Amino acid sequence: MSIFNLFSMLGGLALFLFGMDTMGKSLEKQAGSQLQTILRHLTDNRMKGFFLGLLVTAVIQSSSATTVMVVGFVNSGIMQLSQAIGIIMGANVGTTVTAWILSLAGIQGSNFFLKLLKPTSFSPVLAFIGILLYMASKKEQRKNIGLILLGFAILMTGMSTMSHAVEPLSEVPAFTNLFLMFQNPILGMVVGAVLTGIIQSSSASVGILQALALSTGAVTFGSAIPIIMGQNIGTCVTAMLSSVGANKNARRTALVHLYFNVIGAVTFLVVFYAINMVYPFPFLAQKIDAAGIAIVHTAFNVVATACLLPFTGHLEKLAYLTIPDDEQKETVMLLDERLLNTPAVALEQTLVVTKQMAELSQTAFLKGLSLLNDWEEERFDAVREHEESTDAFEDQIASYLVQLSRHDLTLEDSRTVSVLFHIISDLERIGDHALTISILAKGMKQQQLSFSAQASEELGVLEQAVQEVLSDTIKLLESPDEEKAQRISLLNRIVTDLIGDIRERHVERLQDGECTIQSGIRLNDLLTNLQRVSSHCTNIAIGIAEAQTGGMERHAYRERCRKTDSFLKRYENYRLRYGLALSE
Repeated sequence: MSIFNLFSMLGGLALFLFGMDTMGKSLEKQAGSQLQTILRHLTDNRMKGFFLGLLVTAVIQSSSATTVMVVGFVNSGIMQLSQAIGIIMGANVGTTVTAWILSLAGIQGSNFFLKLLKPTSFSPVLAFIGILLYMASKKEQRKNIGLILLGFAILMTGMSTMSHAVEPLSEVPAFTNLFLMFQNPILGMVVGAVLTGIIQSSSASVGILQALALSTGAVTFGSAIPIIMGQNIGTCVTAMLSSVGANKNARRTALVHLYFNVIGAVTFLVVFYAINMVYPFPFLAQKIDAAGIAIVHTAFNVVATACLLPFTGHLEKLAYLTIPDDEQKETVMLLDERLLNTPAVALEQTLVVTKQMAELSQTAFLKGLSLLNDWEEERFDAVREHEESTDAFEDQIASYLVQLSRHDLTLEDSRTVSVLFHIISDLERIGDHALTISILAKGMKQQQLSFSAQASEELGVLEQAVQEVLSDTIKLLESPDEEKAQRISLLNRIVTDLIGDIRERHVERLQDGECTIQSGIRLNDLLTNLQRVSSHCTNIAIGIAEAQTGGMERHAYRERCRKTDSFLKRYENYRLRYGLALSE
C-alpha cells in the first residue's frame, strides 16, 4: 500500500464522514416539525418510548444525536428519566438502519436490477437530482431534500473511495494478522469502543468496518463481533460528554445509556463465547461482508433491547445508586443548550418557556388590578417578584434565541425566532405595567383616594375587556391561529373606544364636580397602562399572524382585518356587549 493509497483512504474517510453529517443534519432539519409533534405526545409507556426512539433515530440517522437530545430533554424538565430509558433503547435499534443502507454496496451479480441496487450505480443519479434541487429550486423544502440526496451520494462516494484505497491491504500479511488479533473479545471490544469514541458515531464506525470488510476480505465474523460490541459502547461517549454540567437526572440518563450498552455487550459476549466453548461456531473463521456486519449489528441491538426492556426500572435504580439524591435542590434548565443541536426542538422548547412567561405576566397583571379595590401588602410584593421574574425570563430567552439564530434554521423557524424576540419584549412590558398599576394602587391607598361609583363601574367593564384580550393572547400562544389574532385586534379596538368613552365621561364628571383632579390624574394613568397592555397583546397577535402568513407588513395586516365582513360583524357585537354596559 503506497502513500497515495493512504491519501485516498483519508480523502474517502473525510467524504464519508462529511456525507453522513450532511445527510443527518438535513434529515433532522426536514423532520423538524414532525419531531415537535412527536415530543408533544411523550408517554410513560416504555414500548411507545422505544418506538419513539427508533423512529427518531431512523429519521435523523444518528443514535448519538437522539441520545444527546434526550439528555437535554431530561435536563430541561421536558422528560422524566423513566421516559428516557425506552427512547434510548429504541435509538440503539434505530441506528442499525444506516448499516443496512451501507450494506447495499456489497451487492454482487450481473443482473441489471441487482446492479441498479448498488449505490455506485444510483448514487450519481441521486447526486445529480440533489444538485438540481439545491441550485434550481427556490423552495427551502426542496433545497433541503437536495442536500439529503447530495449527502447520501457523498457518503457512498467516500465509502467507495475508502474501499478502493485499502484494497492493497488484503495482500499485506500484517494487516490480516491484525484482524486475527481482534478475535480476542476484549481487545476487539476495546478497539471498537475507542474508534467510535473518537469519531463519536457508531453508524460511521460500522460503515468503516463494512468498507474494510468489502475491500480487503480480511475481516472475519470472529473479529467483527467484538468490534461491533465495542462500537455500541463507544457511542456512549457523546452522551456522557453532553451530560457534563447537567443536572443529576440528565447525568443519570447518560449513565443509563452507558449501562445498557455495557451490560448488553458484555452479557452477549460472555454467553456467545461460553456457548462457543461447548459447541464451536464454524462461521467465526469465515469472512464477513457488509450485510453480515449489518446482521450482527441489528441482532445484537434487538436481542439486547428485548432482554433489557423489561428491566428498565432496574437500570433506573442503578443510575440512582450511582448518582444518589441529596438535600440540595437542583435548578431545572428550561432552556438547555444541548437542545440547540436540534434547532426545531430547541425552538419548540423556547415556545414552551415563552408561554410560561406569558402566564406569569398575566398573573402579575391580574394581581395588580386586584390591588385597586383590595389592597394587600403581600400581593403587592408578589407583583414586584413576578415583574422581576419576567425580566429574568426575557434575558434568558433572548440569549437563547441569539444562540439559536446562529444555527441552520428553516425559513419558517427563522421567522418564528424573529417574532419571539418581539413577543418576549411585549410580555416583559406587560409585567412592567402590572407593577406600575400596583404602585398606582399603593399611592391611592396612601393618599386615601378612590374613584367615583360611576368611574369604578366603567373601569370594571374596561378591565374585563383588557383581561379578555390578555387571556386570548395566552391562548393564541398555545395554538397560533390567524382568526384568533384577528379577534385580539378587534378587541384592542374596543378597548381603545372604551378608554375614549371613559375619558369623555370623566371630563363631564369633573365639570359637574363629581370627581377630584387628584383621582382624575390616577384614572388617566390607569387608563394609559391598560391601553398599553392591550396594545402589547395586539403586537403579539400581529407578530404571530405575520409568522403564519409569511411576514405580511403590520399596517397592511391591520387594514386587511378591518375590511373583512367577519371583523366588522364581530366589532359591532363587541361594541354592543361593552358599549351598552356604559350607557346611561
